[in-house]
Parts: sequence; C-alpha cells; structure tokens
Amino acid sequence: MSISSIPTLHYVFDPLCGWCYAAAPLVDAARDLPGLRVQFHGGGMMTGANRRAITPQWRDYVMPHDRRIAALTGQPFGDAYFDGLLRDTDAVMDSAPPTTAVLAAEALAGRGLDMAHRVQRAHYAQGRRIADVAVLQSLAADLGLDATAFADAYERLAGAPTQAHIADSRQWLARAGGQGFPTFALQREGGALVPLDIGPWLGRPAPWRAHLQGLLAQAQPTVAAATSAMACGPDACDI
Repeated sequence: MSISSIPTLHYVFDPLCGWCYAAAPLVDAARDLPGLRVQFHGGGMMTGANRRAITPQWRDYVMPHDRRIAALTGQPFGDAYFDGLLRDTDAVMDSAPPTTAVLAAEALAGRGLDMAHRVQRAHYAQGRRIADVAVLQSLAADLGLDATAFADAYERLAGAPTQAHIADSRQWLARAGGQGFPTFALQREGGALVPLDIGPWLGRPAPWRAHLQGLLAQAQPTVAAATSAMACGPDACDI
C-alpha cells in the first residue's frame, strides 16, 4: 500500500455488492472534483468458497433489499435482473472475473472505475452474467477498449494477480476501519486516512460532492467513522 501525495478517495467495493451499486453516483460525483483522485479496491466479496449459485431462496432474500436501494437512490434494477438473472439457477455469482475485468480496463486505459460501473449496470439493470468472460469482453467493447488488448490484459491479470489485488484491498478495508462494502476513506498528503460515512448521502450526489469539497478545503479533516446498515458484509451481501 502506497501513500499518495494527491488527495485520494479510497473506494473499497465489490461488483456484486448491491450497496456499492447504490453508491455508484457518489463515486461519479467524486470523480468530477478537481484535485481529488478516486482509487478503487476490489474486495472479492464472492470469491472462492463464497461464490454463490442463484437459487429461488436467494432471489426472495435479495429482492426486498434491491427494491429498497432503488427507492432510496433511484438506481435502476431491470426486469431482466429480477425476472431473468435471479431466476437463472445455472448462473453463478463470482466476484473474481468482473474484478479482473476492472483491473484490465485500468491497466489498458485507466478506466477501471468505468468498467466497475459498466459491470454493475450489466448485472443489476440488464440481468447479465458478469462472471462470464464473454460478457466481460462485450462490456469492454462497450467502453471502446480494443478487444485483443483487453483479452490479453484480462488473461495476464486473472488468477494470482487478481487475488493479490483482493488481498491488498482487504488491507485497505482494515486500515480504513471498514466492516464491509462499500467503504470510503479520504487520504490526505502524509498518509492520514479518514473514514467517511456515505449513509446520509446515498441518492444525493450533489450534496455529497459539496461535502467532499468542504473536507478538501480543511487543513486536515477529522470525520468520525459511523456504522451503517447500508453495506454488504466482507464475505457476503447480507444486507
């Protein structure tokens, strides 16, 4: 983990975390701020033994939470997700492939966060299997990334490099005092890391942007971490 001399908003997330999808407009608002870098860290919520197959029980469990996110934030959840993907019992939720795709997009063109948002929309709005490499290649094409270059970067970063990124992201999660995904923390020059509670700002990207501007204007912000129920756990989206 390196210390940046540029004010950095660290964003620990997972592509299959519903509350990370809820926070996507806040990420975009932060990216628009001059003088602030947004650094993503993919936490690998559903990898290895935590990979999960779609079941009718899972659908019944997540749908009320997804509808709450939609009502709170305005983020779209499509019929292809509710009545397509969530009924597809052959589908497997695995965070590793989309995380690799995010890393590949970042390595190719500095577009990791764009890919993160694209895979979220593909999952929640379009009901697509974002653990399938063919789907991820299609999403990369949507971003205008060269197909061959993306495939090569994906192959290079799959497996051990992705797992190393996830392990590093878990260190950032612990360092920020986060209990799950998403976790946001502001790092100023010198390495001070200040956890931020996004609960009051969900669905309110403009006030969130103004809040960040105020923090950046302070000599050294001090913001108390707050526990929020609006988060996925570190190993499953038990929201």
